[in-house]
Amino acid sequence: MYEWIKALHVIAVISWMAGMLYLPRLFVYHCEAERGSLQSETFKVMEKRLLKAIINPAMIATWLAGLYLVWAGPWYLAPWFHAKFLLVLILSAVHGFFSRCVKDFAADSNHRSQRFYRIINEVPTLLMIGIVILVIVKPF
Repeated sequence: MYEWIKALHVIAVISWMAGMLYLPRLFVYHCEAERGSLQSETFKVMEKRLLKAIINPAMIATWLAGLYLVWAGPWYLAPWFHAKFLLVLILSAVHGFFSRCVKDFAADSNHRSQRFYRIINEVPTLLMIGIVILVIVKPF
């Protein structure tokens, strides 16, 4: 059963990360759209569907499968796991921030620039790199 849960965890992580990398890119393009335009309304639908249909369920599945894997194995004792857990908590906070941004765009109350979203788009990537290195290399 452990290997099946691990497979589910990896699939969920890939789905979560795909959404977390794509959503801020939508924000960049949404910034270019005039408020109230058809293009802006289309971005609102895309952002909401991506968040609700892919990113949120993938995050939940990632957490549930990950917690099972930690419970079923001795990973909670490993120092590398503590660092990974911290990075996953930060990634979850970024997810929450992106959820807030979706609500802001939906209400036509975004006040952030394209540049901001281009920069914040790199945060999930950096966190993912750190998490993968910790899991695969287990440097400590």
